[in-house]
Amino acid sequence: MVDNEVAATPPGPRVQVTNISKSYGGVKAIVHADMTIRSGRVHALVGENGAGKSTLIKIIAGAEKADGGTIAFDGTPVTISSTGEAISLGIQTVYQEPQLFPELSVAENIFIGREITKSGRIQWKQEADQVRELLETVGLESNIAATAVGALSVAQQQQVSIAKALATDAKVLILDEPSAILTDAEIDVLFEVVRRLAARGVAIIYISHRLDELFRIADEVTIMRDGHTIDSRPISELTVRQIAEMMVGGILSNHSRTRTNVSDEIVLELKNLTLSGKFQAVNLTVAKGEIVGVFGLVGSGAESIAGAIYGMTERPQGELIFQGKAMVIRHPAQAKKAGIALLPANRSQQGIFSFQSIGFNITIGRLEMLSKVRGWAEARTEKRLAEEQVDTLSIKTPNTLQPVSAMSGGNAQKVVLARQLLKRPALMVLAEPTQGVDVGAKEEIHRIVTELAEKGTGVLVVTSDLGEVQRIADRVIVIRNGAIVREFGPDATQVELLAAAAGEIVKVGS
Repeated sequence: MVDNEVAATPPGPRVQVTNISKSYGGVKAIVHADMTIRSGRVHALVGENGAGKSTLIKIIAGAEKADGGTIAFDGTPVTISSTGEAISLGIQTVYQEPQLFPELSVAENIFIGREITKSGRIQWKQEADQVRELLETVGLESNIAATAVGALSVAQQQQVSIAKALATDAKVLILDEPSAILTDAEIDVLFEVVRRLAARGVAIIYISHRLDELFRIADEVTIMRDGHTIDSRPISELTVRQIAEMMVGGILSNHSRTRTNVSDEIVLELKNLTLSGKFQAVNLTVAKGEIVGVFGLVGSGAESIAGAIYGMTERPQGELIFQGKAMVIRHPAQAKKAGIALLPANRSQQGIFSFQSIGFNITIGRLEMLSKVRGWAEARTEKRLAEEQVDTLSIKTPNTLQPVSAMSGGNAQKVVLARQLLKRPALMVLAEPTQGVDVGAKEEIHRIVTELAEKGTGVLVVTSDLGEVQRIADRVIVIRNGAIVREFGPDATQVELLAAAAGEIVKVGS
């Protein structure tokens, strides 16, 4: 458990990683990484998706083992081969989603698996005394020790997770996107806890996509890009824009998109669309033949907009106008019937029947298109429609009888997309369309989306992939904290988009 003796630890390198590398098969997740974490300091680690920061953190936490390089703890070289070894050194990780048992009490969660015992009996009083001290350390009332964790708010659960980490005498605390699911008021509480722990000598690694908040909490920042650590500096020497430029390499837009087939006809209009706790006062339009990108970082609320349009969430407030008519979409079947199609972000849970055939997965959403014999869908029609989509979308498979579970992520994603395109929709909504797919599949999906728009479909792409939205969108709407903060044309740079999403740009109209 953290105590006052920790504060006496002289400032200095607590963890030092040098020339770390890590590959998965032929993919290099980290090429070269260096980072020094100091006692009593908050060290931010930032980078785009795929930059290597998550892999680096897993190596420090013992969840992965580096292929090369060294790790030193308090100046002594160490080998961290497991999470147990990391914990024994005093390295603890708190993830974005609390890793707790909701039905157990706060005290039980903190001590589960390492109860204080004597002669085989749990020492409840000793545990209670320590729990009270830990809860006070993280800013919680000690009287909640007996409360079931499931009854607490998400922010309180996160504080309990931190208390649990401190119960093992944590010397290094890794906070992985801790603010992504918190409100502004809850973030203030989190920051107060972080400052208190740093003052007591805990070395803190703070991972976040929200660059503006780093200037409130971090002392130093390390920027990663393409598997390399680009720079480490005191946060006081940098601005949001400078960090964004290092994250993306200062790359400017290399294209000027001029689309001649974008109609004046509005397919979708959202007026003050609001879903409590997710997004508020969203106003946007999508024209026939237009690709509109909605870009936001993790936790921005952008991901919920796609589900709300397709009737997959509770009913939002505000207006949804589709093809000139106000609609209240309560269920996906209603959206589909109207001419709206959705490519969901979580294809494994919402998009595919993994052990069914490719043909089944493509045609299951459009059974009315199949010829029927005595009430049963005709296999020949299913096969023909599926094969047409396989050819059109360049899906790599020996035949349509193959199960989707045998396919790569990119081809499985194209199967889900093929189902939506059996009948061309008036509006295509895509949520994270290329998440988890390789570069070649990403190119193919972007081609399909562009061709769909060229045929007159309005397209709304909701994504946290900066390069994706900058490449294919005619307009980009940036969401932060559930609200639109800026709209860009097709020539916006990646730096401008990231800076707006991360907090540099003030809200529209201010």
